Amino acid sequence: MKASPRVQAYFAALKERTKKAHELAEKARANHYDPADHVEVMLAENLAERVVGIIAAVAPQVKNTGIAQRILQLEAQYGALDWRVAMHIAHEVAQQKYCVFKNEQEAMEVGIRVGFAYVTLGVVSAPLEGFVRLELKRRRDGSGNYFSLVFAGPIRAAGGTAASVGVLIADYVRKNMGYATYDPDEKEIDRTFAEIEDYHEWVTNLQYFPSKEETAFMTHNCPVEISGDETEKYEISNINLKDLPRVPQNRIRGGFCLIHSSCLELKAPKLWKNLSVWGTEMGMEHWNFLEEFVALQKKMRSKGKESGQSTGITPDYTYIKDLVAGRPVFGYPLRPGGFRLRYGRGRLSGFSAQSIHPATMIATNGFIATGTQLKVERPGKAAAMTVCDSIEGPIVRLRNGNVLQLRTEEEAKSHAPHIAKVLFLGDVLINHGDFFDRAHPLVPAGYCQEWWIQEVKEQLKEPTPQALASSTGISHELAEHLLKLPLTTRITHKDAWAISTHLHVPLHPDHTYYYSLLTQEQLHRLRTWLTSNLLPDGTIHTDSEKQLLERIGCPHTAGQGTLRLSEQDAHNLRTTLGIGTDSPAEGESVLAIINSISPVRIEDKAGTFIGARMGRPEKAKMRKLTGQPHGLFPVGNEGGRLRSIQSTLEKGLVTSSFADFRCKTCKAQTIFPRCHACDSKDVEHIEPTPEANGRKPDMRRSIPIRDIFQSSLSKLNTKIYPDLIKGVRGTMHSKHIPEHLTKAILRAKHAINVNKDGTTRYDCSEIGITHFKPKEIRASIKKLQELGYTKDIHGTDLQDDSQILELLPQDVILPCCPEGSEEPADEIFYRITQFVDEELTKLYGMPSYYNLQNKNHLIGELVLGLAPHTSSAILGRVIGFSKTQAFLAHPYFHAAMRRDADGDESCLFLLMDAFLNFSKLYLPESRGSNMDAPLVLTYLLNPAEVDDMAFNIDTAWNYPKELYQAAQQYKKPWEVSIPKIADVLGTEKQFEGMGFTHDTDNFNAGILCSAYKTLPSMQEKLDAQMHVARKVSAVDESDVARLVLEKHFLRDIRGNLRKYSQQEVRCVDCNEKFRRPPLKGRCTACNGKLLFTISEGSITKYLQPALKLAEDYSVSSYLRQSMLIVERMITDNFGRAAEKQEGLGKFL
Repeated sequence: MKASPRVQAYFAALKERTKKAHELAEKARANHYDPADHVEVMLAENLAERVVGIIAAVAPQVKNTGIAQRILQLEAQYGALDWRVAMHIAHEVAQQKYCVFKNEQEAMEVGIRVGFAYVTLGVVSAPLEGFVRLELKRRRDGSGNYFSLVFAGPIRAAGGTAASVGVLIADYVRKNMGYATYDPDEKEIDRTFAEIEDYHEWVTNLQYFPSKEETAFMTHNCPVEISGDETEKYEISNINLKDLPRVPQNRIRGGFCLIHSSCLELKAPKLWKNLSVWGTEMGMEHWNFLEEFVALQKKMRSKGKESGQSTGITPDYTYIKDLVAGRPVFGYPLRPGGFRLRYGRGRLSGFSAQSIHPATMIATNGFIATGTQLKVERPGKAAAMTVCDSIEGPIVRLRNGNVLQLRTEEEAKSHAPHIAKVLFLGDVLINHGDFFDRAHPLVPAGYCQEWWIQEVKEQLKEPTPQALASSTGISHELAEHLLKLPLTTRITHKDAWAISTHLHVPLHPDHTYYYSLLTQEQLHRLRTWLTSNLLPDGTIHTDSEKQLLERIGCPHTAGQGTLRLSEQDAHNLRTTLGIGTDSPAEGESVLAIINSISPVRIEDKAGTFIGARMGRPEKAKMRKLTGQPHGLFPVGNEGGRLRSIQSTLEKGLVTSSFADFRCKTCKAQTIFPRCHACDSKDVEHIEPTPEANGRKPDMRRSIPIRDIFQSSLSKLNTKIYPDLIKGVRGTMHSKHIPEHLTKAILRAKHAINVNKDGTTRYDCSEIGITHFKPKEIRASIKKLQELGYTKDIHGTDLQDDSQILELLPQDVILPCCPEGSEEPADEIFYRITQFVDEELTKLYGMPSYYNLQNKNHLIGELVLGLAPHTSSAILGRVIGFSKTQAFLAHPYFHAAMRRDADGDESCLFLLMDAFLNFSKLYLPESRGSNMDAPLVLTYLLNPAEVDDMAFNIDTAWNYPKELYQAAQQYKKPWEVSIPKIADVLGTEKQFEGMGFTHDTDNFNAGILCSAYKTLPSMQEKLDAQMHVARKVSAVDESDVARLVLEKHFLRDIRGNLRKYSQQEVRCVDCNEKFRRPPLKGRCTACNGKLLFTISEGSITKYLQPALKLAEDYSVSSYLRQSMLIVERMITDNFGRAAEKQEGLGKFL
C-alpha cells in the first residue's frame, strides 16, 4: 500500500502489536483450557489471506497451500477485485492444484466458494451460508450432468452484484471442468416466476420484481440451474407447478427467489457491461444472451411510460408507508417546512450519514439524537443523523405568537418549552457522494452562504479582503471574515445590500425569505397588506396576514393585534417587495415578479424539502443473550428460571449434553480438555459412538457440579464468589464442549456478559468521521501526540484541544454517553480488561496483558469491529471517547465491515478477549452460525479492498458553483466533477488530505439520547409522536394517526390474537414447551405448572391507545369501524375488562 512514512509507521505498529498479542494468546490456549488448543481467529493482512481464512471454516485443507499467493499473482495480472481473478482461482482450486478433496464435486464446490469469497471481499459469510452446496443433476436427454447451485437466505448479505458474479464463477468452473449446461423444461421456467411472485406477495417485498418475460428469458438461457433449500412455510400457489421431477421442493425457496430477482435480473446490465469486454477471452461467450436480455428489460421497463423526458421529481412516500407507533414523522415528501436540502459534508456526515442543526434536535422534542436513524425520502432509504451548527437551524412560532430562527443550541433550549409550531425544520446536510452512489438526480438546493460567496468571488478581480472591502464599502474585518468563514459570519442588512448593489450579486441568504412558497395571489395579498399597514419603525397595525409572514419564514414579534418587525426585516421586505414604490410587478412566477421590482436579485431560498421519519433509535450497550449468561457453561434444568450455577450447586448435579474426556493421569472423567480434578493436560477425548440407526449419539449425562465448581474456585485461589453466576441451558455445538466454569465466575465478578461465541460484545450505532478535535474525545494532547497526532489539518503543531485533526483509518472513538440507562463503553471495556488480566494470571498461569489503572488508559488499546452477517473482523485502535451513543470511525473502517452509516449497528470487542475466548466450537452447526463470528481478523486496512461505496465520498473543501447550477436542472450527479476518494486510491493521499465543507464546533452537541428511549410507556411514546405531528408544519397529523392505526396497531392486535389461538404452553420449572397442553394438565417432564406463552396483555396492550387515537383524530369511518370490530373480537375472547373505580381528579 502506498502511504506516507507516518501512516506506514502507524500500520507497522498495529501489525507488531497484533502479532505479539496473538503469540501470547497462542501460549495461553496451548494450556488446553479451551475447546481448541490454538487461537481460532485467523490473522489476515490482505484480501487474499482473508479469502483463505473464511473458506478454511468449511474446508480446512485450503490453509497454507499457496492459494493466497496465487490470488496476489492474478491481481497483478488483472487488477484488484477483477472478476477474472475469482474465476481463475475457483477453477484452479476445483482442479485440486493446491490441495486434495474427497471427490471432484467437493473440489468444485470449494472452488466456487473461494471465488465467491473473493468478490465479497472475504468479509461476509455468504460464501459459507448463502451458497449452500453444489449438486450435479442429469440432463433430460441424458447427455451429461449439469450444475445446480443451491442458495439460501444468507445470500442477501453478499449484495446483488457479488451474488450474480458468484453464478458466473460457478458457470466458469462448470465449462472448464467439462460439465453440460442446464436444460429447463417449460414447467421449470414457469415455476421461476410463480415462486418469485408468491415470495414477493407473501414473504417480503423484493428490491426488484422482474416481469414474467424477464424471468422466463433468464431461466431458459442461464447455463446453470439456480435452486435453493425451502425457507418459508408457504407452498407455491400454482398446484400445476408442484412436485416437478427435478424441483422436488414445493415450499418457497428464499435464496432461489433472491438470486432470480435482485441479483441476476437486476444486475444484468452490470454483468453484460463487464462480459462484453472480456467475456469471449474467458470463454464465456455463451453469456452473450445478456445483451438481448438487457434490451428486453429496457423494453419492459418502458411500457406504460410517456414518451419524452420529464424533469423534476415527484413525492416519494416509500419511507412513510411502514410507520411505527411512537416514532415521529418529521416531514411529508417535498412538503414545505421539512428538512431543506443543503449540499455538503461535515466531519461526521457522508457515507449515508446526514447532519442537522442541534437546535432542530431540541425543537423536535428530542426524538432525534446523534446516531438516530431516520428513514428519508431521498437520496437513499435511511441515514444516521449527526450535528452541524454551521447550517440553518429551525424557524419556530412561540406560544406568544413570536416567530424567530433558532441559531444556537442555547437559544433552542431556552425557547423549547414555549414552541407552538415548527415552521421550518432547518437544513439537512447531504453530501454529493450519496447522490452519486444512488444514481439519484441532483435536486435544487436553497440559496445558501457557500453558493453566495462564490458569486461574490466571481465579481472580484481578486478574491481578497482588500478587493471586497474597496469594491463594496464594507469593513476590512468583515470582508476578511466573509471570505474565510462564509458559513458562520453574520452580516447586517446594510452590508448585505451594499455588497449586492455594488457587485450585482443576489441578496445574502440571511436576508432572503422563502418567497417561492407563496402563490401569486398570496404575494399580492402580502404586498397589499404591508403597503397599507407597515409603519417606518417596523410596526404592522394588524396581524390579519400573519400567516403569510410565517409562510416565508420572516421573524417578527406579536402584540395585541399588531406585529413588529426588526429594522433589517422591515427594510428587506420594503425593498424586495417594492413597498411604497410604483414599480410594476410582472412575471410568470413569484420570484420573477419579485425580481421585476427588487433592486437586487433574489434567489430561491427554499430549494427542495426532504421528508423523513424516525427509524430506529441510536444504540450503545453491552450485548446480552437470553438469560444474560456470564459463561457458556450448561446448567440444564437444574439451573432453574435464572439459569444460575448456585441453583445447580443446591441440587449437586447438572444434566445436559457434555463432551467426554478421560484423564490419563488420575483416570477421572471430565468435561473439559484439561482435567478439572488434577489439572493434567494429558486428557483423551472419547468420541461418542453413533447409534445403530445412524442417529447422532445421545451425549446427555449428569455431572457432579460441586466438584467442578470447587476446582474452579481453587484455580482462582478464593472461596468467595459472586451471588449470581449465570450459565446457559445447554451447548449448541455437536461436540458439546463447555466453556471453562472459571471464566463464568470471573465474568460474574466483573459484571460482564458473554456472547454465544465466548467473547463480550458492545453493540453500537455506526457513524463515519474523518476529522475530530481533542476536546471532543476526552483525550489529552500528550496522549494524542504519542499516538501519532502531532499536527493538525493545517500542518500546525498540536498544542490546543480545539485544533482539527484528521483521523487515521483504523482509529475508533468509543461511545460514552452520560445520558440514558445503559453503561458507557469505557466502563464495560475497562471491566473486560480486568477480566482478561485475571483470566490470564489465574486460569492460564501467565502474566497479565492490559494492566490498566483507569478507564482513560483504554486509549491506545486494540479492538475488533464486526458487523452482523459478516465473518471477518477489522482491527481498530481506541483514541478517545465521545458523549454520543455511536461508535465513530473512519468511513474506510465501516466499509471494511461492509457497512455504511445509514443508522444500522455493529459491535466492538477487545482484541485479547477474542484471541483467548472465541471458539467456533461454541457455535451451532446450523446454517447462519458463521455469521457474526470473527473467523478472520484483518489487521491492516487496504482502501482498495473495502466496500466500493466508500470510494464515492467526496474529499472537497468546498463545492463548485456548477453543482448548484446543475442541481437546478436535475442533472445526474456524475455530470458535475467533485473530488472523491476514488480519485486518490492507490496513492499516498488515500489516507490523508480529505476535506470537508461544513465544520461544527463540537460533535457532542445537541441531543445525546433520543426521547423515544426515555419515555417509559407506549401511550407516552404515542402521545409524543402525535405532539410532534401537530407541532411540525410539514406533517399531516390526521394522516399520521391513520398510518399508525393501519400499519401498526391493527396488524399487531390481529396478528397477536391469531397467535393466541395457536400458542404453545410452557412449564414454569423446566421451561419445556408443548404445542398442545398435556391431558394431565401439568408438565410431563417434571410435573411442573404450565403457563401460556402468549398473554392476554400482549394482545390488549395497544387496544386503548388505538381506540383513543381513532377517537381523537378524524380518521375514516372505515378505520374507526375496523377498530370497533377488533375490540369486539377481544371482548368475545377475554370478556369485558373489570370496572375500575377512578378518582374525580382523572376527569378534571
